[in-house]
Amino acid sequence: MAHDIVFFLAPDDETAASTRLNGPGKGLESVTCHFIEPDSAIAEWDMYFEAPSAEPPPLEQLHAWRPWPEWVTAPLNDGVEVLALPKRLTRALGTASPAELEELADRWITRLRSEDGDDMTDDDLLAVLQGVARLAASAAHTGGGLYSWSF
Repeated sequence: MAHDIVFFLAPDDETAASTRLNGPGKGLESVTCHFIEPDSAIAEWDMYFEAPSAEPPPLEQLHAWRPWPEWVTAPLNDGVEVLALPKRLTRALGTASPAELEELADRWITRLRSEDGDDMTDDDLLAVLQGVARLAASAAHTGGGLYSWSF
């Protein structure tokens, strides 16, 4: 489980990769959260928009989901990784209705609570998802990409 996760906008993969050592910093628009697995979250969000359902997917189905988020920089010994969110997910998040984001957040929270129990993040996951959706809408207008940096 990643300690710090930052979803951020960058104009391209090269710029996103340059954040590897120190994170996105203040120069890139971002949303921060803690103690989640960003790759699982991204896959679950993508799965939701492909086949909306209020029920969390079985773990086997989630882990088998394709396309899995792609590394811009793979994790090394320090555990830092930068992932690119799939373009179709970025489009879906950017155009999602408030009701869709609420249903997805409820589903995501249910899955995390069943897996992590009391060790679940204290972040407001609906607010995180709404923030990421705002970034996605911005990415669609600027032509950039949406990324995740985690440690």
